[in-house]
Amino acid sequence: MIQPSYRRAVIVTGGTTGPWSLARIRPDDYLIGADRGASFLVEQGYAPHLALGDFDSVDDAQLRTVRSRAGEFQSFDAVDKDWTDTELALREALKRGFRDIVIFGGLGTRFDHSLANVHLLAVALDAGASACLADAHNEIRLLADRCRLEADERYPYVSLLPLSPQVTGVTLQGFAYPLNDATLKLGMSLGISNYLVAPEGDIAVRDGLLLVIRSRD
Repeated sequence: MIQPSYRRAVIVTGGTTGPWSLARIRPDDYLIGADRGASFLVEQGYAPHLALGDFDSVDDAQLRTVRSRAGEFQSFDAVDKDWTDTELALREALKRGFRDIVIFGGLGTRFDHSLANVHLLAVALDAGASACLADAHNEIRLLADRCRLEADERYPYVSLLPLSPQVTGVTLQGFAYPLNDATLKLGMSLGISNYLVAPEGDIAVRDGLLLVIRSRD
């Protein structure tokens, strides 16, 4: 189980990372480096509490450095595993009791990996955890009931997209384009590019899984 001193788990994986991700790491974060993400953390002066993956994206010297710096190290065979390194990291965070999880590097040039990582938000939700994917331009969460958003100049746009075939009872307050008990179906673009007109906004759904995507150009 988690130690009381750690408030959330931050997973850094092998997609797009940069100074923006380092600026969002807190002193009380439990750092999990997945594959190349572990090497990125070490190169930036961080010692991951846990490093795991098949490490097929790092060279031998980088792997030795990760092994020496990580508090705990788990290696997996690149062929004989069912899950991606990011999913391994997420499931390990859940296993250790974390219910607030942020994933950096989960979005990048590989659309298949990016989409798979969006789907991982459902794994966290099923486990009763709150997880999000974040990069310099996006922050993505999955909603099954309700949430409150505070205005954030980093991500001025808010888009709502169904992850399930349909989402019913969608109600928005504090947004430029409000909705009241609306139904959003898979493939509809009605929820794209909304924005807050109040310091805070509320999003509620009655049934279904709704992606809440905050973004900027």
